[in-house]
Amino acid sequence: MLGQSLPRVDALAKVTGKALYPGDFSMPGMLHAKVLFARQPHARLKALDLREALRVPGVVAIFTGADVPNNEYGLVLFDAPVMVTPEVLRLPEGERRCTLTKPFDGVIRHVGEKLALIVAESEAIAERARNLIRVELEPLPPLVDIHRALQPDAPQLHPHYPGNVMQRYRVRKGDVAAAFAQCDVIIEDTYTTGAQEHAYLQPEAGLAYLDEAGRVTIIVAGQWTHEDQHQIAHALALPPEQVRVIYPAIGGAFGGREDMSIQIVLSLAAWKLRRPVKIVWTREESIIGHHKRHPMWFHAKLGATRDGRLLAAQVEIRSDAGPYAYTSTKVMGNAVMTCVGPYAIPNVWIDAAVVATNNVPSGAFRGFGAPQALFVAETQMNKLAAALGMDPVALRLKNALREGSLTVAQTPITPGCSIATVIEQCAAKTDESPLPQPRARHEAVGRGFACGFKNVGYSFGFPERSEATVELHGTAEIERAVIKYAGADCGQGAHTAFLQLAAEALQLPPEKIELVLSDTATSGSSGSASASRLTFMAAHSIKGAAEEALRRWRDEERPAIAHFVYRPRPTTPMDEETGACDPNITYGYVAQSADVVVDLETGQIYVHRIVCADDVGRAVNPQLVVGQIEGGVVQALGWTALEHFITRDGYVLTAHLSTYLIPSVLDIPERLDSVIVETPDPQGAWGIRGMAEMPFLVTAPAVVAAIHAATGVWINDLPVTPERLRAALRQRAEHVAARDAH
Repeated sequence: MLGQSLPRVDALAKVTGKALYPGDFSMPGMLHAKVLFARQPHARLKALDLREALRVPGVVAIFTGADVPNNEYGLVLFDAPVMVTPEVLRLPEGERRCTLTKPFDGVIRHVGEKLALIVAESEAIAERARNLIRVELEPLPPLVDIHRALQPDAPQLHPHYPGNVMQRYRVRKGDVAAAFAQCDVIIEDTYTTGAQEHAYLQPEAGLAYLDEAGRVTIIVAGQWTHEDQHQIAHALALPPEQVRVIYPAIGGAFGGREDMSIQIVLSLAAWKLRRPVKIVWTREESIIGHHKRHPMWFHAKLGATRDGRLLAAQVEIRSDAGPYAYTSTKVMGNAVMTCVGPYAIPNVWIDAAVVATNNVPSGAFRGFGAPQALFVAETQMNKLAAALGMDPVALRLKNALREGSLTVAQTPITPGCSIATVIEQCAAKTDESPLPQPRARHEAVGRGFACGFKNVGYSFGFPERSEATVELHGTAEIERAVIKYAGADCGQGAHTAFLQLAAEALQLPPEKIELVLSDTATSGSSGSASASRLTFMAAHSIKGAAEEALRRWRDEERPAIAHFVYRPRPTTPMDEETGACDPNITYGYVAQSADVVVDLETGQIYVHRIVCADDVGRAVNPQLVVGQIEGGVVQALGWTALEHFITRDGYVLTAHLSTYLIPSVLDIPERLDSVIVETPDPQGAWGIRGMAEMPFLVTAPAVVAAIHAATGVWINDLPVTPERLRAALRQRAEHVAARDAH
């Protein structure tokens, strides 16, 4: 079954409208909820006056932080409040002073903080009551600049993070100063990358209720059912087995559903009221209410000999985490690993800081720090190629990681390193077609190249695991197989891959296999649909469970039931002083070329063609792989040139899809060539390696290199908006004119 492009298991239900997303579910006696957001970036919450809101007919309850048993959550650290607790609650029966628990102390730290959850007989009633809540604040000055936040006199935003630093990373490999002294060419520059909104199809929505076993049950969209269960149970002070999480059709995630949004508050309401409660966020609520891709600042220096041999790299990184950790510390670890690219560089110096601010929190987004880092690494490489007068592909092949090469972590790259193969196949496909011709005198064309790599699976010592259960039913022969697996299909086609993996392992036709998926009540933990890990991990766990079930079947067990937990080889955390570690299980590899047409008058960029080569180890479903490549590239083009998430003093100015523009059908390349490379990963079942994030990683540096080839202008700041490009073209023209005048 592997290698066949079977139709998606959910295709018919989705195209006919039969598939139910979280916002589609209803139950008898259901209530509706609305969240009161702070909409202030920094303030002390003095009081919430609920009196008028509670008098609205049809209002059933209003919950605040004072109602949450453990008022904290967080994917890495419990450092954020479920709802900010006021000092005083004003209720119809009188005032109530609230106990403020550290580290929160009733402080609002970003505009998307939740202050209250209003539950009513209808959504309209809940909204009306929400608008009647009186909020008394003591405004505090917002701290929104990462460089200002690091100054000694900057205000302290969070008691967990002295100096507004959540974590620092250091890499000290070789002697960088001595190596730079030996370099013939040194490239040094400063770069910035912007935030990005996930803009998934369905905004946050869900239905919570008590199931037949009395469990707090929530139907919601997420990326890891068991992690949602863990955080809900912790906040409500319940045993995990008293919380059930079910994922129906999800409607996109891209990392944006890794952290909590509605899960805890909705579960709280159903648990307290013993009635079903539903919520559906508006697009604006979604945009201010969940995290974004990390904005980052880099200062980078790269040195080489005249023949293009890399000798040294030095990078300083600062990321804007917002006020709470979410996954920011882990994202920075990935950025550190990738910020000098997939190259063997003997001398490397990196300093990185995760900085707390009052901006909207940052967190997981497809690529998890690698797109920002590789934009810098690959733009540095393209600038070096230009300075040396060397072909960018040849420069990369000269320095690419090979089997046994040491990474920045000072340990060998894992077996199956195929970056050179991916570069070669991308370049060969690119060379099959010439550049497009300019259509007018004010147009210029150019071609750019970039490549990259990223971890598959969790990093830096996190204990990876994935569980699957396989049941075989029948008498003389297997008549039916049941696969129980919790993995989330966020739209990428994972459930179809699970079916094909099971069919391959059991040697059964797909129609004999039943999938029981994404429910904590039926499956052990699969881990998250993130880190390009889910197919890689599912292959091992489903294969292991299938092999054990078949053994039991041969021993005459009927039904034959097997549960298997796959644990890959362990990784290790970074040494605090040197960065030395064995950071990742394995890696995925990507290379891209971009052909662009630049309108020199308007600064508009038209992407004519992208070639994207990705090593998948073995393609489970080639059509789904192509879908991942095409979707990832278009999403990356949005971040590169179109999506400009704008905040001012902590307030979000682009809180609607009319002001925050994402790619439409008119913005995709005229041609997108997907090159599927299959170099079996020695650590992957059937040689499979993850690839979902890889197509996103290097679109930005490939496009920026193509812009330079067309115009002679280097762009160091993303996104490359028309205004930004026109300013750079104008500056270059002024520089050329001044030079010619002399």
